Amino acid sequence: MHILLQLFLTFFEIGAFTFGGGYAMISLVSEKVLVNGWLTEAELLNMIAVAESTPGPIAVNMATFVGSTQAGILGSALATLGVILPSFIIILLISAVMKNFLKYHGVQAFLSGVRPCVVALILGTSVNIGMSTLAGFKSVDGLSFDPDIRAIAIFIIIAVAALGLKKLMKKKPSPIILILISAVLGMLLYSI
Repeated sequence: MHILLQLFLTFFEIGAFTFGGGYAMISLVSEKVLVNGWLTEAELLNMIAVAESTPGPIAVNMATFVGSTQAGILGSALATLGVILPSFIIILLISAVMKNFLKYHGVQAFLSGVRPCVVALILGTSVNIGMSTLAGFKSVDGLSFDPDIRAIAIFIIIAVAALGLKKLMKKKPSPIILILISAVLGMLLYSI
């Protein structure tokens, strides 16, 4: 029963103290999951990839996955409830107390202050995932460099494809198409 409460409280904390949506949550989820020993760093990266490529919000997918690995269906339900409950409560209170909440200068100032932090969290997470996936860095204190040539090739192909499709179609390409292309490339390059 202890793990169930720990899952709920951990993801409740993540949901309560992360602003900016699922991508901003990735760094906090990563920290909590690794500190608690729920997943290895490799498992965490795989989980992020799966959570990103499945339907639904990435934070909910991550919570569901981690909860499931630790305590089955009940663990996934409690972790998911924990991550969404803070937002639900806050939005419910805001909508009940104030109409046109965003027109207040204090709220605008607060959000203006939070936005750069959200960008920094997303950028920091992207750099960490990129360093681990492409360059093979496993942790900050253990500076091992083991680049994955196949991952780098997929990254370059997807970046070029995204830019090329954007030029051809005159709009951003669908992330679904890019994910499918990268999945096919992964199957081809990693089966060699």
